[in-house]
Amino acid sequence: MKTFSELGLSEPLLRALSAEGFTIATPIQAHAIPVLMSGKDLLGIAQTGTGKTAAFALPILEGLKKGRKTMPKAPAHLILAPTRELAAQIAQTLERLGRPVSARVGLVVGGAKPGPQIRALGLGLDILVATPGRLMDHMQARHVRLDQTRSVVLDEADQMMDLGFLPAIRQILSQLPTVRQTALFSATMPPEIRKLGQEFLTAPVEVSVAPAAQPIAKIQQTLLLAAQGEKAQTLVGLLETEPVNQAIVFTRTKHGADRLEKTLRAKGVNAQAIHGDKNQGQRDRALAAFRSGRVHVLVATDVAARGIDVEAVTHVFNYDLPNVPEAYVHRIGRTGRNGREGHAISLCDPSEYGLVLQIERLTHVRLLPDGVRRPTPVRSLKTSSGRPNSSGQKPYQRRADAPKPHAVKSSGARGPSPASAGRGGQRPAARAGADSGHGRPGRKAA
Repeated sequence: MKTFSELGLSEPLLRALSAEGFTIATPIQAHAIPVLMSGKDLLGIAQTGTGKTAAFALPILEGLKKGRKTMPKAPAHLILAPTRELAAQIAQTLERLGRPVSARVGLVVGGAKPGPQIRALGLGLDILVATPGRLMDHMQARHVRLDQTRSVVLDEADQMMDLGFLPAIRQILSQLPTVRQTALFSATMPPEIRKLGQEFLTAPVEVSVAPAAQPIAKIQQTLLLAAQGEKAQTLVGLLETEPVNQAIVFTRTKHGADRLEKTLRAKGVNAQAIHGDKNQGQRDRALAAFRSGRVHVLVATDVAARGIDVEAVTHVFNYDLPNVPEAYVHRIGRTGRNGREGHAISLCDPSEYGLVLQIERLTHVRLLPDGVRRPTPVRSLKTSSGRPNSSGQKPYQRRADAPKPHAVKSSGARGPSPASAGRGGQRPAARAGADSGHGRPGRKAA
């Protein structure tokens, strides 16, 4: 492990890092910071929660010179992110770490009034953090120009591609100077992203701190077999029996998130939903309540949860399995942040077995037991601990003809964890459970 002082950072930035409680660099930071400070292009492959933001933020801040002048409408550095929440989080990090060098940071995202953004752009910025769609709007209105931009960072590039931003990214990058520094970070590296890197990066250094699409090692992954109509009941039971500090629950649709929020609140769970149909004020208030601990359970769609970095999140629940296997990696990366242990629990209906197989192929982690490769009626299952719920009753019972429940607690290795083997080759009983049949595979994702 390396300290930040060993990476060649200046004393003002080291003091800012120390004030934030950071002294030891994460692997992605230790590898990426020297590359970016040397001026080379970088292709970074790292899971969420590994410290990517500081990995590209610190070299940019280190390069800001005293007495520099900012040009109106022409930011010196550009950072692109897929969602408002992630962009806001990056901007906040830059503002905190950039105080010693008086960094001028601007945020341009959708869902916010354009007036303040236009004024900030007009005054001149050292660093502009933006989502592609809103940046394109400002470019077309001539509120911003990129011909003086010296470096660009694409964060969570695979998610930007999933959201359909690839044409916008190509158009944005085409407006930058040919001589510039470019860094591309992604949790997964599908062929389209690698092709983008080949198109816009010049002799990049590739840094990979984990195999592509391999979940963070300290996240314990558990698969629970549960009929679709029983998922809500199961989730409530898990929230009662698991050592949950704060949790994010993923649904496939916006409507499903709203419905689950109402169900959980009716059961006494302090939950709040966040998704793309919420306005920016609602999303900001929900995130603020979650970060402060006033709300313990955040029900979210994939897009809305991107960029949520709350170290207190101990559990991620996949209420609906994602249609795209890469989304599974992004989801579970919301827990286990900065080296902490985390728990990812997926509720799986028989109709979702095919989605599990896709996740297994991507992550090289076996989740389904060998005997479950076909739709089989599954009712609720018994908890491994046998602990009663708050009513004093055993919460889940397994039907005699149902497949045996199983849980995999994985460290990211290929195949099942040795700890998952029970007597006679069976895996130990896992929890399971219950809700209404929304968000079936094939429906449009939120």
